[in-house]
Amino acid sequence: MCGRFTLTTDPSEAGDEFEGFDFPRQFSPRYNVAPSQAILALPNDGKNLATFFIWGLIPSWAREAAIGNRLINARGETLADRPAFRGAYKYRRCLIPADGFYEWKSRPGTRNKAPHLIRLKNHKPFAFAGLWEEWHASDGSSVRSCTIITTGPNALMAPIHDRMPLILGRNDYAEWLDPAPRPPESLGHLIKAASADEMEAYVVSSLVNNPKIDQADCILPA
Repeated sequence: MCGRFTLTTDPSEAGDEFEGFDFPRQFSPRYNVAPSQAILALPNDGKNLATFFIWGLIPSWAREAAIGNRLINARGETLADRPAFRGAYKYRRCLIPADGFYEWKSRPGTRNKAPHLIRLKNHKPFAFAGLWEEWHASDGSSVRSCTIITTGPNALMAPIHDRMPLILGRNDYAEWLDPAPRPPESLGHLIKAASADEMEAYVVSSLVNNPKIDQADCILPA
């Protein structure tokens, strides 16, 4: 799964990685992004403009927004089958900029888990594959929300956890953000783990266990 991530680098200053995309002028580094918070996402509406979405997908047919708390991740293998995701998979895909994510590894003989930060070796930002929705409440208000797609682990992640977020390569952005409806079979080749050779992982402080703590100390090696 993916329950926390970081975005400490201003995406608009990330060079080639997000060239051609527009981001908000004001950027605050995030060291411990948690579900239900507002996060930057690039929807496939043809504008190439990053806007804020709530992390936790609220399907358009949902009666209450609270369902989003259970839909922070979507398994890539079942996107076309689950009612909460299949419509968005076909019509509403997005990129979610990040430069790292956290996962917790069990400690043998204890109930405690060690938090790890996983990122690219070059420390550059990248993009999670996501889905988005716009939900309309009974009072007429609307909420834009999103979820992060996960897949099986690569060799680096396997000893830590049996899932990892789906990280897209720069050359895959245009296809994922195609505003046209896409049948599931046309996108299946993108649902795969990123190369372990380009990534690193290390243990960090238990500060990240608290979603209220969002500071640079979160990403320091323990």
